[in-house]
Amino acid sequence: MSRIGKLPIKVPKEAKVDINGQRVSVQGPKGKLEKTIHPKIKIERDGDVLKVIRSDDSKPTRALHGLTRALVANMVQGVTSGFKRELIVTGVGYKAEVKGKTLVLNLGYSHPIEFPLPEGIKATVDAKKETKIVIEGHDKELVGLTAARIRAYRPPEPYKGKGVRYADEVIIRKAGKAAAK
Repeated sequence: MSRIGKLPIKVPKEAKVDINGQRVSVQGPKGKLEKTIHPKIKIERDGDVLKVIRSDDSKPTRALHGLTRALVANMVQGVTSGFKRELIVTGVGYKAEVKGKTLVLNLGYSHPIEFPLPEGIKATVDAKKETKIVIEGHDKELVGLTAARIRAYRPPEPYKGKGVRYADEVIIRKAGKAAAK
């Protein structure tokens, strides 16, 4: 049995979970999320605990068991406490600012990049430094995807470390030509 799949999901008091056949919807103070699960997987509610049950022991079903449990647990956590991802902008003249629902990035190109924020995503930039971007939202997948799209505009390079990186990312630096002598 899947180690992840057999773990119960504790539902906090502020979250409301509705299971309608294969459709699971979770509502809380941060928002509402819905997901359709695979027909071979079933979710049962036992008081304030959700259990994910699989129909058979085939390899694809075992894989879906742990995946479904993780997705539903992320939905519950997202609508109650939310998710956030931090990005650091490094480089001379590189900066970011939020204008309404648009993130404006100056990353060394001849023009500023205007990134429209998706619905349900909030971005904040440290007013003093203008180099730290915090992406927040209730959908873990959308938060990660938004952070990855922003990072893709200027990924960190290994020589000077310039670019947009995750706050917990370690850039392995390379020696330049001068060090080869």
